[in-house]
Amino acid sequence: MIEQPQDAGRTQDAGRHQYAGQPQDTGPRDTELPRHAGLAALADEFFAAENTHDPFDATLSGVGGYAHLVPDPSREAAHHHRGTLRGFAGRLAAIPPDTLAGEDRITHRVLARLIDNGIGRITHGLAEFSVSATIVAPQNEAFSALAMTSVEQEGADAYLERLAALPGYFDATLRRTLDAAAEGRRPPRSGVDAAVAQLEAHLATAPAEDQLLRPLAGRRESERALAIVRDAVRPAVARYRAGLAQQLAPVARPDDKPGVCHVPGGAEGYADAVARFTRPGLTPQEVHRIGLEAVAALREEFAELGGKVLGITDPAAVLTALREDRSLRFGSAAEIVVLVDGALERARLACADWFRPYPIADCVTREIDPIEAENAPLAYYQPPGPGGLPGTHWINTLRPESRFSYEYEALAFHESVPGHHLQLALARTLHHLPLFRRNPSGQLTAHVEGWGLYTERLADEMGLYSSELSRFGMLSMDALRAVRLVVDTGMHHYGWSRERAMAYLRANTATPGANVRNEIDRYIAWPGQATAYLIGRREIVRHRERAEAALGARFDVREFHHQLIGHGSLPLGVLEELVTDWIAAQ
Repeated sequence: MIEQPQDAGRTQDAGRHQYAGQPQDTGPRDTELPRHAGLAALADEFFAAENTHDPFDATLSGVGGYAHLVPDPSREAAHHHRGTLRGFAGRLAAIPPDTLAGEDRITHRVLARLIDNGIGRITHGLAEFSVSATIVAPQNEAFSALAMTSVEQEGADAYLERLAALPGYFDATLRRTLDAAAEGRRPPRSGVDAAVAQLEAHLATAPAEDQLLRPLAGRRESERALAIVRDAVRPAVARYRAGLAQQLAPVARPDDKPGVCHVPGGAEGYADAVARFTRPGLTPQEVHRIGLEAVAALREEFAELGGKVLGITDPAAVLTALREDRSLRFGSAAEIVVLVDGALERARLACADWFRPYPIADCVTREIDPIEAENAPLAYYQPPGPGGLPGTHWINTLRPESRFSYEYEALAFHESVPGHHLQLALARTLHHLPLFRRNPSGQLTAHVEGWGLYTERLADEMGLYSSELSRFGMLSMDALRAVRLVVDTGMHHYGWSRERAMAYLRANTATPGANVRNEIDRYIAWPGQATAYLIGRREIVRHRERAEAALGARFDVREFHHQLIGHGSLPLGVLEELVTDWIAAQ
């Protein structure tokens, strides 16, 4: 999962990395064609407008130049940006796609999809009433964006400017949320309570120990930053917490109605979200069915591997053993880091047989801050930043005795190499593409997360898992993604309760209780996003199967993988066309 949420510097070389023994190569030169001037200008304007509208996302995605800004969370700002996107759509429509060739043609299609996605996201406004302690919560986006700011690259003055603007951000976020609630678009009570508790934990630390001061630690600007945090930011955070607790919690939705289908316009908004995160035309009903079928198939795999490793063939008993056997847990946070770094190193050494040699930034492992970790996923990835900063595989090491040792290899392959890091660090090197295609978009999740999930199984083909036991991590992660299809649609389309969703996740995965809650609360706060992973992987597998069938002995897995990741992040429809053209050209 690429996300937002730096010491780690577990990997010491933060420079360029290429796979051992291979010459550097950025790809075939025939892709570096002259760009259509009007399309190139439009693409650059779109990228700048998106990052100006959401500069936190720019920082979290490793895009420099926006670290002095905070988003305007108001509805008025969103509607203004929607008008800008509609203007872009009109200009794009005036450029006939059949006059374009090569990467320009792809750029046109990707840009059209992203513009349409952005318009739909703002129109339905599901984020207006999303309150939680999850990774997409407004407070976490703010804290994470500042924590991940490279002061060396962006400058201390930019950091201080952003810090000073945080009070207005929190006040406007509260106003927007309360306005939505007054219209009947209220968040779930469980999300509000979790956000209040998280904000209280933040405020419970001494001002001098506030996490917002860490990027300036040891610098002369740190005293000024402390004054801003103490006198302005923390009072605004306290106002936000009080507003949630006193004004929003009493009117919040109960846990038996966590889905957006229970709010005005929510059903239509959810259908739009599923289409945005997967592909147009895919309905919540179809996603639900695919999930049920995938869960059933995985139970058979659990039975087969359980018989080999545990001597247990009943799927429910296998899941119980994986969940409850204390010997399958970590003893310390350091053990988690060592295991993850070892998996990353094995993957680096094996890549030459499966991928072209790419000159990409290094990847480092870092631990998620304990305050955020309480409600964070097991891991996520932050792409390389400006100035040669490495990509970061963030891992949750809080309470290691509660974390399964067999899961973290699969997670490492998904988040680092050959998963998100290989995919997204490579995209940074594709200088013949416009900037928006070189940077990950949250609206192309099915391709990005589908690739990450695909590489968990690919790692098995590559022989990267250290033992048969660690292969349970591959199945466990698969099961979580399959269950996501069922519970996400279950809550947001079919109206399931939060408890029913948690019960289904518990019954069909080895996920421990605390993570069950975190996962379900994330799906509640981020409708539709969780459906992208398995849908995207299914499409990638389908493309590989049809390429192997069509090409036979001519199929080259390295070249196939280049088609998947050598053009930046793509909508699934564009990916299908690209693979089809590649097969025909072979």
